[in-house]
Amino acid sequence: FKSVSGTVTPSAGKIEFEGRDLLAVPPAERAHLGIAHVPEGRQVFASLTVLENLEMGAYALRGRADWQRNLDRVFALFPVLAERRRQLAGTLSGGEQQMLAIGRGIASAPRLLLLDEPSMGLAPTIADLIFDRAASLHRESGVTLLLVEQRVAEALESCDYGYVLETGRVVLQGPHTALMADERVRRAYLGM
Repeated sequence: FKSVSGTVTPSAGKIEFEGRDLLAVPPAERAHLGIAHVPEGRQVFASLTVLENLEMGAYALRGRADWQRNLDRVFALFPVLAERRRQLAGTLSGGEQQMLAIGRGIASAPRLLLLDEPSMGLAPTIADLIFDRAASLHRESGVTLLLVEQRVAEALESCDYGYVLETGRVVLQGPHTALMADERVRRAYLGM
């Protein structure tokens, strides 16, 4: 993820997005290409309000109409953020902070949304809500989601296609239904 968003330069290989070599694009310009990265750990601007955090995510948008449309999308996915729009982000619960971090990514109108461990440290019901809303975002707006997640069953249920990595290498890939049915995945990752 850090290589895709440009915070780490890979020592070898190539990263393409919509036919463009991302390694030739400065990190500051990647958001303008429609790439948003939601890092692990619920990184929010604690001293800013919910609304100000969302505005930070939308800095690359050109028009006010785009901003309002994306704000409406965020509030539709996470209604609690609408209720708390004037509250300082640092006072939100962990689950609400994760919703805000994802909302900030959505506010940028991404075509590719990178979600790094979105369920980390969350109660199971909140984690399930996050997975459900991520899947809704993909279905309703066509945003491509790239997800790294330890909760394999939930992640696979919310995606169309998956990759299984071991020590940084792809060892399995395919439609989520095929991966869920694969005996190696079931035994190693799903506890079945």
